[in-house]
Parts: sequence; structure tokens; C-alpha cells
Amino acid sequence: MDIVLLLQIVVLLGSIFVGIRLGGIGVGYAGGIGVVILGLGLGMKPGGIPWDVILIIMSVIAAISAMQLAGGLDYLVQKAEKILRSNPKQINFLAPTVTYFLTFLAGTGHTAFSMMPVIVEVAKEQNIKPSAPLSIAVVASQIAITASPVSAAVVYMTGVLEPLGWSYPTLIALWLVTTFAGCMVTAFIITKIRNLDLSSDPVYQERIAKGLIKPSVGAANKELLPGAKKSVAIFLVGVLLVVCYATAISKVGGQPVLISNVIVPRDAAIMSFMLAVATLITMLCKIEVAAISNTSVFKSGMVACVCVLGVAWLGNTFVGGYTNEIKALAGDWVKEIPSLLALIFALAATLLYSQAATAKAITPVVVAALGISAANPGDAYMLVASFAAVSALFVLPTYPTLLGAVEMDDTGSTRLGKYVFNHAFMLPGILAIVFSVAFGFIAVGFIG
Repeated sequence: MDIVLLLQIVVLLGSIFVGIRLGGIGVGYAGGIGVVILGLGLGMKPGGIPWDVILIIMSVIAAISAMQLAGGLDYLVQKAEKILRSNPKQINFLAPTVTYFLTFLAGTGHTAFSMMPVIVEVAKEQNIKPSAPLSIAVVASQIAITASPVSAAVVYMTGVLEPLGWSYPTLIALWLVTTFAGCMVTAFIITKIRNLDLSSDPVYQERIAKGLIKPSVGAANKELLPGAKKSVAIFLVGVLLVVCYATAISKVGGQPVLISNVIVPRDAAIMSFMLAVATLITMLCKIEVAAISNTSVFKSGMVACVCVLGVAWLGNTFVGGYTNEIKALAGDWVKEIPSLLALIFALAATLLYSQAATAKAITPVVVAALGISAANPGDAYMLVASFAAVSALFVLPTYPTLLGAVEMDDTGSTRLGKYVFNHAFMLPGILAIVFSVAFGFIAVGFIG
């Protein structure tokens, strides 16, 4: 390893470390500093900025923010709380189910924030440590991104895989079944191996003694705004239209399903549909446009955009400088052991902080390394089966939903630990990805 490569790695990891210490939007800021040093200081050509990823996130967040302001998220939370309270002893299974499908519909894991207080409350009432359902729920909200028809990651991967013989409906169905199954198996294992008795937790007892435990307040008691249900209906219709259009322009067996002359590509369709949804919610639900930017979803979504801009740009800059070397390694190792692709995706996601940015940085290199093309699509199944591994955002305990879960668990059972990696989300995250990828390889075996 020469001194230049060593310095470039130090800058890459150092920038990420600084961003982690800053937290939140600081992750994106530090990524920009890394690009400056790699470019001007160490002679690396700046990589591509994932504009399509950022724009899809922005457009989806714009629609969800409008729905939140209209009261739509409160309505969904009330419905979700009823589901959790319908069988509270099964909170470890119901919590990740709710967060998974909220993310599946919305295309962003930040919707999990709205469910965290409810999960904590129901768990406390059942004397269950909130760390168990919270950790699984957060992981489920991340993995669901790889099945959501309106997520930037899925839009990108379906665009890559469709010319290789994998139709859009097949991919959505496969990823939905395998990732949700992975989350449920994880919930089962965590329920069996962890001590769920909240009253036995010394930290919880200490907090009770200090009066730090918050009283329970049900979300169902909150009065809904007049346009709440209407905003949810508009948003769900928009998601349905996205799925229908994406299916209509997809190809099965090389033949278009419905539309052969595609004028509006899938990513542009999602952006335009989501902006149209935001417009309709604003008009029909009579919300104040100026207040949209003050919603929590809008703020967290824009933070996510800056993080993707900085960190993904930094990652693309480094990867772009060593494309040939990475191709050689990937071509040798992944060809021999296909499941290694999942490990590559997971390691990259840990640093790039985004499912879509990870997929966009790694997939082209792997495709080139394995010689995958429309004429030779044989190894494309590896990409399909391993896709869930781009959700390894839980490894470093700095992702907003992880920190939010720790903050909202007033019992103190959801902890980060002293050694960075020994936090409450690590085991559920690893299990969920391992099972999702394993189920993915099984599923593609049947389809192939």
C-alpha cells in the first residue's frame, strides 16, 4: 500500500469520523470537506453527485411533509397504535410490522419517528424492555427501503436490473416478501434470546427512583385535523399510481407490459407524481404552504439530502479513483462466493449512510467486474438477492432513527454501549440482513 492510498483512506475515514462526531447534518458537511481534501490535496477527481437520489428523496419528503401538516401522519399513528394495542404482548412483532409498512408506503424510514413513543408506551405497559421492539422496528424501517416502490434505492436498482431480465413487479414482490420475512424471523429470535423483563433492568429501576419515567399518553387521544384522512387517501393514491405506471413501462420477457414508447422514465415519474400529490394535499386539505418547511418530516428529509450529498459524493470520489482495482477484487471474490456481494454492500452502506447512494456507488462496479450485460445477465441474480444488505445503516450508532429511539426510550433500556458497536441495534440489524439476503438467494433460485 503506497503512501498516497494510505492518505486517501485516512481522509475518507477521517471525514466520516468527524461527521459522526458532529452528528446529524454534520455528516454531510464533513463529506464535503473530504471531497475538497481528496480533490485539491491528493489529486483525486471528484466523483459523481447522486442528483437523482437526492431529488427523489426531496420530492417524496415534500409529499409526506404536506400530509403531515394536514394531519395525515397523526391519523396513521392512531391506526398503528390500535394495531399495537390490539395484541400488546406481541409488540416485538407488531412494532416492526408497522414501521416496515409505513416505510414501504412512504419511501423513507424517518416515518418510524412517529411510532417510537407509541412503541415505548405499549412496551412499558406490558413490562417489556422497549429496546427489543424499538431496535427491531428501527431496523425494519431501514430494510423496508429496499422494497418500497417510491424509494430512490429501488428506483435505481430496478432501472439497472430490468434490462437484465428482471421485471419491476417481480423485483418489488421478491424484495417485499424476503425482507419482511427476514424482519419477522429476526423478531422471533430476539424475542427468544433477550431478557425482556423490564422490571429487572437496573437502569430502569434507577430512573424510576429519580422520577425520570414519563407518564403514558396515548396518541389516539389527539384530535385529528379536518384534512387528515383526505391527505392520507391522496398520498396512497399517488403511491398506487407510481406502482401502476412503473409496472406499465416495465418489460417482461423483453416485451413492454403496456407502454412501449416511454417518454417519462421511472425516476422522473416518481418525482412528478409526488410533487403532484403535495400540490393536491395543499389545495384540497387547505394547508398553509409556508408551514410545510417547519414540519419534522421536512426537516429530517432535508438533513438526509445533505448527508447523501456529502457522504455519497465522498464515497463516489474514493470508489471512482480505484474502480479498476475494485473490479478486479470483485470479479475474483464475488464470482467465487456470490454472498460476498452482500458483505460489500453492507460495508459500503456503513460508510455511505444511504441505501440509494450505496447501490449507486457499488452496483456499476460489480456489474462491470462480473461482465453482466443484457447479452450476459447470468450473474444479475446476485444483485437481486444481496440488495437488502445496502440497509446496513445501523452499524455506526449515529443514524437519526437510532439516536431517536435511544432518546425516546425513557426507561434507558435502549442504550448505545461504551464500545461503539455494542449497541441495541447491532444484533437485530445483522440478523435481519442475513435472513433477508438468505431468503433472497433462495427466492432467485426458484425464479431462475
